Amino acid sequence: MKLAKELSNTDFFNRYLSKWQVKLILAVVAFLIVISVIFFTQSIVKELIIRDQNAVLLYAEITENFMSSEDGMNNVDLLDNYIFFLNVVVPRVINFPIILTDENGKPTEPFEDWTLNIEFEPGMSIAEQRAKVKSILIEMESNYPPILVKDKDEKIISKVYYTHSALVDQLRYFPVVSLIIIGVFVFIGYFSFNSARNHEQTKVWVGMSKEAAHQLGTPLSSLLAWLEIIKYNDDTISIQETVAEMEKDVERLNTIATRFSKIGSTPEKENVNISRLIENVCTYFDKRLPHLGKKVEIIRSLDDSLYADINVELFAWVIENLLKNAAEAIEEKQGTIFIYMRINPNKKFFIFVKDTGKGMNPKHKRQIFRPGFSTKKRGWGLGLSLCKRIIEEYHDGKIYVKESVVGQGTTFAIELPLNLKK
Repeated sequence: MKLAKELSNTDFFNRYLSKWQVKLILAVVAFLIVISVIFFTQSIVKELIIRDQNAVLLYAEITENFMSSEDGMNNVDLLDNYIFFLNVVVPRVINFPIILTDENGKPTEPFEDWTLNIEFEPGMSIAEQRAKVKSILIEMESNYPPILVKDKDEKIISKVYYTHSALVDQLRYFPVVSLIIIGVFVFIGYFSFNSARNHEQTKVWVGMSKEAAHQLGTPLSSLLAWLEIIKYNDDTISIQETVAEMEKDVERLNTIATRFSKIGSTPEKENVNISRLIENVCTYFDKRLPHLGKKVEIIRSLDDSLYADINVELFAWVIENLLKNAAEAIEEKQGTIFIYMRINPNKKFFIFVKDTGKGMNPKHKRQIFRPGFSTKKRGWGLGLSLCKRIIEEYHDGKIYVKESVVGQGTTFAIELPLNLKK
């Protein structure tokens, strides 16, 4: 079970194969596919050439029988059969050029009667027709040897020159054309993917910068506010209290730096009291929420008996994100955030963060944890995606939107394994 869970949470290729090994495997597979396509296509080409050659052999054999017959031209039935063969049968089985020459390989005139599937433009002179036939004849001879037509005494009386059908040429070039098209698409896809990935990486880095600014904003604005209080306050006790709060903000700056240093590494966990951790975060926000220009109250209902194995810095980051998002979702001058805990019989406990803010529609609810998605005009959509990663990947828990109603508010839920006591 442990192994299955590990494999389900980790990409197999990233775990057991390097990026170059994956690329090599894909290249080998692609090469084998290309070789298979070429081999299969060439086998079809060979079969088509054999079929064309058999058709030419049939044509030559019938022509030989007719021309070697002593009464071929005088036998009306034999002549009719030969003409029927030339006019009806041959066009159905032979769709490629054929030239019938004399015994020396010289084209026979008139050329229209002794050639097949060769077009002569209207108005061509005999010399032009002869030049065209000779040009085609040279090309035919370079591809295939002529078929000899002999009389009954085995004397050569004619030669049949031929080529192959256009389909053969199309199939020969089909793998090349296909590879060019595939290559173009692969290049465009690779270029587009890299551009999109670089854009996404840039967006993430900018988003991380914004998230850092978002995190640093609360303690820095609080420090400025405390400095203003000190500047216009002569009460020693009040100044000491303010300095104590400033120390908390400075410590928080150090905590934020620690959190960012833990991103991407395996965080260390310790068994801590969840309620006390949440209370510390809420206490910190109690005195700083007024700096947002709103009167927001955090009401807690916590169970002091609950312990869990967590990373304190990262888990506190999640609670802070949920509280700050809840406060920002409250658009009125005042509102309430409820944070409470529940236990279920399956050794799980839940932390709920509920606000009285603007709420979300179902479409936003489905996308709220997606990196880059934000309902805020200046948001970069990384806060909740980081929360999801911290809870689910680092703490074996779950985080989700339990419910959200537009105009009434949203409730987030965190589910974690249960420890009743340390």
